[in-house]
Amino acid sequence: MQIVIERFPSLETALHETLVCLLPEERHGVGESYGEYGALRCRLEEDSASFTAYVQARRGETVCEASFQVEKEGDSPIQRKRAATRAAKTAAYRAVLGFLEAPPPWGAMSGVKPAKPLRQAFPHGFTDQQAHRLLAERFDIAPSRRRLTIQCARQAMACENSLAPNQGALYIGIPFCPSKCVYCSFVSSATAQSGPLIEPYLQALLSEIQAAGQGLAQSNFGLDSLYIGGGTPTILSAAQLDRLLTHVETCLPRPGELTVEAGRPDTVTQDKLAVLAAHGVGRISVNPQSMQNHVLAQASRPHTAAQIVDCYRLARKMGDFAVNMDLIAGLPGDSEQGFLDSVDQLIALEPENITIHCLARKKGSPLRFGKQGLLPAALLDEAYDRLEKAGYAPYYLYRQKYIAGNLENVGFAKPGHVCRYNICMMEELCPVIALGAGGVTKLCADGGRSVSRITNPKYPKEYIDRAQEIAQSKASLRLPEPR
Repeated sequence: MQIVIERFPSLETALHETLVCLLPEERHGVGESYGEYGALRCRLEEDSASFTAYVQARRGETVCEASFQVEKEGDSPIQRKRAATRAAKTAAYRAVLGFLEAPPPWGAMSGVKPAKPLRQAFPHGFTDQQAHRLLAERFDIAPSRRRLTIQCARQAMACENSLAPNQGALYIGIPFCPSKCVYCSFVSSATAQSGPLIEPYLQALLSEIQAAGQGLAQSNFGLDSLYIGGGTPTILSAAQLDRLLTHVETCLPRPGELTVEAGRPDTVTQDKLAVLAAHGVGRISVNPQSMQNHVLAQASRPHTAAQIVDCYRLARKMGDFAVNMDLIAGLPGDSEQGFLDSVDQLIALEPENITIHCLARKKGSPLRFGKQGLLPAALLDEAYDRLEKAGYAPYYLYRQKYIAGNLENVGFAKPGHVCRYNICMMEELCPVIALGAGGVTKLCADGGRSVSRITNPKYPKEYIDRAQEIAQSKASLRLPEPR
């Protein structure tokens, strides 16, 4: 649909996000002309107390109209924008709903953090009845997704309440992989082309780690959690991993939780696992994405399901690790039964965490082009039911643009095994410092209501070239006043 806005042009992005969620297979733009898929016209009116959005959606001879009013929370630019955005998006949702066969599971929710509005509406806790009412009335979310949101919001609130006032989280990125998986949109370079950059990248990263330690010390901040991700961190040799983790121990505050992604079984060896165990790494990932060999081949994952099991068993032998395993629903070549069979195989292995993603055709992935894909919510409901019956509970939740079925990604954990970094980062509960190429530092305050970002260069070569400048910025980093 073509988006036409009368005044308030800053709402273009918000309305585009809503249309992408509701009509993912169509093209949406901004302009006065009537598009191939129709037009959505939004008029926003403001008075001293509220914003009211009036939306008309037109397709052929069919016209659907809706309006929605939101009271202002205050007169600051951020508060005014928040109220205006909610009015416009809700009115747009209600108008476009007339073109849909049924309401989508997430209703009018287009944000990536469904639990955040619930937490912010009830900062001191909520009953199930209060939460269901807010999520239904404000967003028209289906009961099953409301339940997920409530469970994850409670986990986030428990994590937030347990954070010390001067604690943050830290991420270290290793943007290299043996090869590019077709669904991957992360900044990562295949070692066949970028292998010679790994050692100079590591040198630059060690400098930034040292500088970040200085910045944390000056702000008197400790670390609740530290996460080393990628890419594939275990693309590093055992000696390189040892240098990296030794530098982490020497330069940074000791984190309460230390995670290293070991997601590609074709990069995991006994000596690397021994290094991780020796440095006190408590959490790792062994990520299959699927347990169907033909699906792995189509996803450009150069390993088999049997190799995943071997890698998992080796990890159990080599250290006392809490293990996470990821699956992706909607991968090319997979079937509903194949996906559920993968879920059952992971449950049988009994990792501490299982994370269920839905395929998202993001700009940075080889699978960018093509239809978003139909993924029934009932399939995920069945997977979630099997996980909960096996003793897992949902603890963090997020959504993505262009995600199959307009659904969600959910992390499940056995009791006592939630990943605190995942919660802190996704819910923006505390400052999250990001080191390495593509890192985005988030200086979060006030429970995520205030977030400012500092970005590192996106690609390894640029990061290496600007290593000194990046290190200086981390050394002078000033974190928000403790809560």
